[in-house]
Amino acid sequence: MDDVLEVIGNCRVVAVLRAPRAATLAPIADVLVGAGVRAVEFALTSAGAVEAIAAYRQSAPPQACIGAGTVLSVADAEAVIDAGARYLVTPAMLPEVIAVGVRRGVPVLAGALTPTEILAAHRAGASAVKVFPAASAGGPGYLRSLREPLPDIALVPTGGVGIEDAADYLRAGALAVGLGGQLLGDAVRGGDLVALAERARGLVARLAEVPA
Repeated sequence: MDDVLEVIGNCRVVAVLRAPRAATLAPIADVLVGAGVRAVEFALTSAGAVEAIAAYRQSAPPQACIGAGTVLSVADAEAVIDAGARYLVTPAMLPEVIAVGVRRGVPVLAGALTPTEILAAHRAGASAVKVFPAASAGGPGYLRSLREPLPDIALVPTGGVGIEDAADYLRAGALAVGLGGQLLGDAVRGGDLVALAERARGLVARLAEVPA
């Protein structure tokens, strides 16, 4: 089984999947994985997300790397790991969730924004830090400022990152970027999966042009 951070670092994007009902996410995840976006995150704000993660682990293509997003509690963390999530993503600095990931050997992308929060998440055992909300904080320029004093912490900016500026975050030092609505478009509402595949392939190609 591939290392999660290696997968994320290679494809350079995490797709954030959020819908009213998580049961609708599997076909979307299949399209994304087929287009090269191997890291797909099922958000727990989608009804039935734990069950959807368990089901998708059984049906997913072998190259898929499925995670759970918006993990807010120890109970949530334990449940999604039991369901088969290979990594956890939080929107905030939650030491208790990071501790579950460390104990169970599951990487955590911990949400943080300020240098203090980012360093605290790293010291608590987070495998990477989800810089959120990245665009509102100043975009690639803010990330570049963070990298100068914190060069050894893997950063995954999320929140307002778009297809057009995603590569700028990589140039600023991000390990990868997290994209939701701007990548998914209307797919979560039963929209065009062909167009989704085209957006995903275009994004992967654009990010691949940025030197590692």
